[in-house]
Amino acid sequence: MVFLRVAVSGLAMCIALAGCSGSGNSGDPTGTAPPPASSGDSGCSGQCANASTLLSADDVRQIIAQAVNEAAGLNQPATIAVVDHVGNVLAVYRMTGARTSVTISSERGVTGGLEGLAIVPSELAAISKAVTGTFLSSEGNAFSTRTASQIVQEHFNPGEFNAPSGPLFGVQFSQLLCSDLIQLPAPVLASVLPAGSATTVGPKASPLGLSADPGGFPLYKAGTVVGGIGIAADPLYGLDPVISDRDRNADEMIAMAGSFGFAAPLDRRGDRITADGKTFRFSDVDFAELTRAPASAPGFATLPASTGQLLSLFAFSNGTVQAGTAFTTPASGIRADAGDYPGSDAFVLVDAANAPRFAPRAGTDGLAALSATEARRIVQEGLAVANRARAQIRRPTGSQARVTVSVVDSNGVVLALARTRDAPIFGSDVSLQKARSASFFSGSFAAAELSALPNARYLASNGTASGVEIDFGNYVNATTGFLGANTLSGATAFTPRAIGLIARPYFPDGIVGSANGPLSKPFAQWSPFSDGAQLDLAFNQIAEILVAYLSADAAPILALRPEGGNLGCTRNPRLRNGLQIFPGAAPIYRGNTLIGAVGVSGDGVDQDDMIAFLGLYNAGAALNTGFGHAPTGIRADQLVPLNSRLRYVQCPQAPFIDSNEQNVCEGK
Repeated sequence: MVFLRVAVSGLAMCIALAGCSGSGNSGDPTGTAPPPASSGDSGCSGQCANASTLLSADDVRQIIAQAVNEAAGLNQPATIAVVDHVGNVLAVYRMTGARTSVTISSERGVTGGLEGLAIVPSELAAISKAVTGTFLSSEGNAFSTRTASQIVQEHFNPGEFNAPSGPLFGVQFSQLLCSDLIQLPAPVLASVLPAGSATTVGPKASPLGLSADPGGFPLYKAGTVVGGIGIAADPLYGLDPVISDRDRNADEMIAMAGSFGFAAPLDRRGDRITADGKTFRFSDVDFAELTRAPASAPGFATLPASTGQLLSLFAFSNGTVQAGTAFTTPASGIRADAGDYPGSDAFVLVDAANAPRFAPRAGTDGLAALSATEARRIVQEGLAVANRARAQIRRPTGSQARVTVSVVDSNGVVLALARTRDAPIFGSDVSLQKARSASFFSGSFAAAELSALPNARYLASNGTASGVEIDFGNYVNATTGFLGANTLSGATAFTPRAIGLIARPYFPDGIVGSANGPLSKPFAQWSPFSDGAQLDLAFNQIAEILVAYLSADAAPILALRPEGGNLGCTRNPRLRNGLQIFPGAAPIYRGNTLIGAVGVSGDGVDQDDMIAFLGLYNAGAALNTGFGHAPTGIRADQLVPLNSRLRYVQCPQAPFIDSNEQNVCEGK
C-alpha cells in the first residue's frame, strides 16, 4: 500500500499540473512424449466457437496452479492474470514476494513518452499480456506477445536494417480504457450502474494497450480461443529487440506452463504463419524446456496461503475466480447479426441487453452526410470482399479473411460496424481507429484542431511531472513543412497507410540514417513506447487512467468515456479512441466533400487495405447515390516528399479464393 500512495501522489501532481496549463512444440517436460497442443485440436478454421466453449472456473484454477508451479521452479515469484476471449479478467494471482510494479523500457536508452515509467502496477502488465494473447488470436492464428513484439518495431524483422517497419506498427496503442468501443469493466460500471456480475459484455480494455513484452499467450479449448494468460515476474515491461537468438525468459516460461492443456494448436501458431516471406515468432521456449512438469502441478486448492493470493483489483477483478463468457454468444458482447447484413455471416457488437451497439445510422455532418442505407451497404460490401479474399495470417492456407469493418462520418461518429465470423478481437477497436484517422487527417479541420489540443505532459520515472511538454502545433508545422502548407486543411485525402509513412522514425520507411517522418520522433529519441504523435495524443489520458486505477477512483475514467463526457483518448471527439498508423482504411467523399471513412482490421495489412478500398468502391457503384472514393487528384499518393511518393492503398495480387483476378484496385 505504500507503493500505491506514493504512485498516486506523483501522478496526481502531474494531472493537477495538466489541468493548469521468444519455435517448435517438441515435447513434454519429461521428454517422454509430445504434450497435447490443446485440450482438443479439432482443426477449427472459424466455425467451432459455441455456447459450450469457455474457460470454467476450474480451468482458470488449473492454469494458475500450473503457472505457480513453474514460477516456484524458477524461483521467480510472479503475478498471473487469466482473461476470457473478450478480455474479462477471470482471476489475478500474486505470489508472495512478487514485485508490485514494473518499469516500461525498450532498453534503447531513450527517454520520453512511457519510457522509464517505473510505477506501473505489475498486475496491469500481466492483464495486458493476457488480453494481447487472446485479442490477436483466432481459430485460424495463434499469436503471442512475442509475436506482437516482432510486428511493432522499426524494422520487420527487428534488426534487419533497411527493412520496412513492422506490419502492425502502432497497434500497441489500442484497446485502451478511454476508447468508446471498449466496454467498461464491471467494477467501474457498478459506480454508475446497478451492480452486476464480475464478467460483462466485451470487448474489454487492455490497460496498457497491446503488449509487446514476452509472457502472454492465447488459451484454447477444442480448437477455439477461450482466453489468454499473462505473466509479470521480471522487472521490465518491454519487448524483444533481437529475434536472432532464443531467450530463456521467465515470464514466457511461466506463461507457457500455465497454458499446458490449453495451448494453441500447433498448426495455428505464429511460427507456422508467414508475412512478406518471414515467419512469425510465437515462443522462445517449449514445454520440454520448463523446470517442472505442468501436468504434475499441485492443484490450486492445495496451494497454502503463504504461496500467494488472489487480488481484488479496482476496475478489473473482485478477488475471486470467475468463469469466462462463451464467445459469439450475447453474454460475450459479440453475436451473430440478426438482419442488417444478410448472407454475410456477420457478427455485431451488443450491449448487456443484447441490443446492437453500432446499428446502421445516418451521418451527423450536414446535407451531404451518409445515410443509414449507405453506411450499411459499405459494411456489407466490405464483408463480401472479405468473404472472398484469401487470408494472409490464417491457417489453413486458402482460408477466407476475417476482419472487422467500421464506417464513421467526418465527426468521428460510428455509423455502422460489423465483423466476419472469428475475426480477431483487436480489429474492432483498430478498424475504428483507422477509419477515424483517415477521416480526421483528410478534413479541413485537422491542422486547427490538432494545434488547439492541450500539450502532452510527460512524467518522470516516479510519476511526478517531468516538466517536458509536447506542443501539437509543432507536429502540424512539421507535417505541413514536409508535405505542403495545405495538406492538413482538406486539400489532401489521407489513408492510414499514408499517415503511417510520415509517422515512422525513418523516411523513407526503414531506411537507416534517413530523417524521421514529421509525425514521428527522430530514431535516437524513438521507441515503441514513445513513437511520436500517436502516443502523445493519448498520453495525458493514459496518465489519468493510471491515477484512476491507483486511487480506485472511477471519475477520471468516466470523464474520458461516453458515460461521463466523451472526451476520449485524444480529447478530440473525431479521434475518440486514438490515432492508428498502419494500413486499412479509406476516406469517403460525396463529390469533393469529405463525409467520413471506412476502416478494416483483422488480417494482413494489404488485405485490410483492399477490403476497405473495394468495399467502398463496390458500395458506391451498387447504390449510385454519389458517394465513393476521394478524387484521384487529391489522394495522398500525389505527394512526393524527398522524392519518395506516399502510398494511398496497396492491394495484394490475385487476392481472391474464387478467381485469378489481378490488380483488383487499379483504376478505382
